[in-house]
Amino acid sequence: MSKPFPTYHCDMTIEEIGAEGNRYIASEWRALYESMYVQLTDAFLEIEDAAYGLFLDQLMPVVFERMEEAGFEVSETLEENDFVIGKNLIFRNSLEKWGPEDNRSRVFWNVVRNKQGQPVGALLTDIPHSHLKFDIPSAPVVYTIRESVKEQIIQRIRQLKE
Repeated sequence: MSKPFPTYHCDMTIEEIGAEGNRYIASEWRALYESMYVQLTDAFLEIEDAAYGLFLDQLMPVVFERMEEAGFEVSETLEENDFVIGKNLIFRNSLEKWGPEDNRSRVFWNVVRNKQGQPVGALLTDIPHSHLKFDIPSAPVVYTIRESVKEQIIQRIRQLKE
């Protein structure tokens, strides 16, 4: 893979941050998926949906690391029972309610804060996946919203997906 890393700078809007994340994901996800397919298909037989976490552990960290290098804060204090994949995708900050079993959608959210600690919005990372076999039917997508409060984020996710 060529690794056209995402490039962020501290004065980007949430929309610009999302566009750069989508550019990177669109350029990398398919080659990564194909290179890991056999390994992840085997893993799915044993650990089911957790196999998607193995994929996201390879795809997403650079997105969050580059945002942090530019001065954005995208992580939050973890709770004792948190399960995290892809560096900063926390399961308690996600919803999965949409699509058939062979093309489900799980949406994770991350509140993004600037250098001053002020929220600039949230990234919504939508992961299409199958519950029947290992399959990612289309590229993960990052949506952006201006909301930063959990209840408002959940409401906006539902508006986007329903």
